[in-house]
Amino acid sequence: MSELNMELKKLRELELKTQGLAARIQTAEHCEQLDVDLVQLQIENKKLKNRLFILKKSIAEESNAAGGAPKLKESSSITEHLESVFGQAIASAFPEFRDTPVIIAPVNSTSAKFGDYQCNNAMGLSKKLKEKGISKAPRDIATELKGHCPPSPLIEKLEIAGAGFVNVFLSKDYAASALSNLLRYGVEPPEVKKRRVLVDFSSPNIAKQMHVGHLRSTIIGESLCRLLEFLQHDVIRTNHLGDWGTQFGMLIAHLEDRFPNYLNESPPISDLQLFYKESKKRFDEDEEFKKRAYSRVVSLQKGVPNSIKAWELICNVSRKEFQTIYERLDISIKERGESFYQSRMLSVVEYLRGKGLLEEDEGRKIMWPDDTKTGIPLTIVKSDGGFTYDTSDMAAIRYRLEEELCDWIIYVVDAGQSTHFNTIFKAAERSTILNPLTHRVDHVQFGVVLGEDGKKFKTRSGDTVKLADLLDEGLKRSLLQLESRGRDKVLTPQELKDAQESLAYGCIKYSDLCHNRISDYIFSFDKMLEDRGNTAVYLLYTYTRICSIARNCGEDFSNLPEILKKTNIVLAHEKEWKLAKTLLKLHDILIKCSKELFLHFLCEFCFEVCTVFTEFYDSCYCIEKNKQGDIIAVNHSRILLCEATAAVLRQCFYILGLKPVSKM
Repeated sequence: MSELNMELKKLRELELKTQGLAARIQTAEHCEQLDVDLVQLQIENKKLKNRLFILKKSIAEESNAAGGAPKLKESSSITEHLESVFGQAIASAFPEFRDTPVIIAPVNSTSAKFGDYQCNNAMGLSKKLKEKGISKAPRDIATELKGHCPPSPLIEKLEIAGAGFVNVFLSKDYAASALSNLLRYGVEPPEVKKRRVLVDFSSPNIAKQMHVGHLRSTIIGESLCRLLEFLQHDVIRTNHLGDWGTQFGMLIAHLEDRFPNYLNESPPISDLQLFYKESKKRFDEDEEFKKRAYSRVVSLQKGVPNSIKAWELICNVSRKEFQTIYERLDISIKERGESFYQSRMLSVVEYLRGKGLLEEDEGRKIMWPDDTKTGIPLTIVKSDGGFTYDTSDMAAIRYRLEEELCDWIIYVVDAGQSTHFNTIFKAAERSTILNPLTHRVDHVQFGVVLGEDGKKFKTRSGDTVKLADLLDEGLKRSLLQLESRGRDKVLTPQELKDAQESLAYGCIKYSDLCHNRISDYIFSFDKMLEDRGNTAVYLLYTYTRICSIARNCGEDFSNLPEILKKTNIVLAHEKEWKLAKTLLKLHDILIKCSKELFLHFLCEFCFEVCTVFTEFYDSCYCIEKNKQGDIIAVNHSRILLCEATAAVLRQCFYILGLKPVSKM
């Protein structure tokens, strides 16, 4: 592409030269200069024109071979395509600044006269030129950029505005074609570089019931996996279970006392949380029990069969409870507990020792995260020879990068662990386990769930809210809302149950995801079940209404590819065009979410789609009826626009974990 830009520069110089010669020839003719001078000018001009023709032809051939203008697929991100278009324009008009990052910004939807997107590079380029002693107004630079933009089917026209903005107006023909293909082939993902990604999320502790504190990691982690899977990354979903350590010593010792026949008969532990509390109480109050508990930790780590059997029984009880929650929330995750890394913890200690990174500190073996030896060191081996969370996390990151061959790891863990993960990442880099040039690691941190009093969400008695109880309360509240609307009178029992679960679980998930995850948020069923504003209820009701339009038009819209053979999408009305442009932003939003790992951008997009759709539906009839209620006209193009909106929302809902229903 650099050679092509050099040729383009030569071409512009030749064009200026031939234009100058033509002017001189014209002047010579008017001034009746000597024939010899005129002939010489004409010969030189003819030669340059011939050179110009050859150069244009070779550039055209090279452009065709290289793709010419940036390639545009209907799965392309609009922003990334425009960045490519204006990147070529900058390289062509100002070759010395070809590496300048392109600044593309969407235009506020209320300012349609200013186009749909803006290139905002002119001011920055003007400043760079000034530093080189060249004075050029931003508006003049914008004009040059406009003139050097390669043609694109996405762009209807370009305009210069203000101090030096290049306004981009999107093509209606392109939009209609893109939406038609969306209906033919489904919503396709934008093109991104494919990676092998491991997402570490949920991660409850064995022998403890899942509570509201596990809600955010579970919901955010699942949605991130769905997003990355849709973008066609190779995603590994990992549940890093807390299934090893001191707590199991006291649980095993308590199990031996309560159910001495546990080796032959599975103990009927109905409430593992209560069982844990009983063992903890004994551990805190009974010194003899505490000693025995510690001895069971040692026997567990050494693989003594009786202790292993007891540990497995306890883990199995927890797994069943966890799985019930995961099934209700439609979570798919593969368990890999801390115990899995036991042997790898031994090897990572030897690895770090071999690198000369372990230091003695009062009987412990510690590792500093960087060469400055400041901050908090990792405790790799305790003074009693045991391992810590630091050890297991170092073993885990090594296993994930070296054995599972991941090049991207995402830890979905609360913000309180940010210091710990920053230390782990630095230590992994220092030990050369992690290579920042080829690996990406992210701590997707999040705030806490608050009650309506603004304090940490707890029951009236002060206990942590169990996740199962929270889901049950959601079902109860959503059913009451549906009944208050009389939906139990018109829906079948199964339809009512589907709608109840859709609202209950959807509102819990969406209320979490629609907030910036770094912030704390207040959990309120009353607010999340409102049918106005940016709530799951509003989105799900809007989707159901959209689905009903094609169903109620009196025609069969089930075979969209066949209908598209006879019907074109027309975007004549301003609200049709506004809706189409909104739908086309999907790929930009998905790429933004995947780069920054924030899902509230997708929630905001869903809310915008529903709001813009409502404007469209209020202004543009899809089905026209007479006073008797008979259908007299169906606008097939607008029905197709409704179906495209439903398809986009459906894909977004899947990523967010919402389950829409066609009747509600």
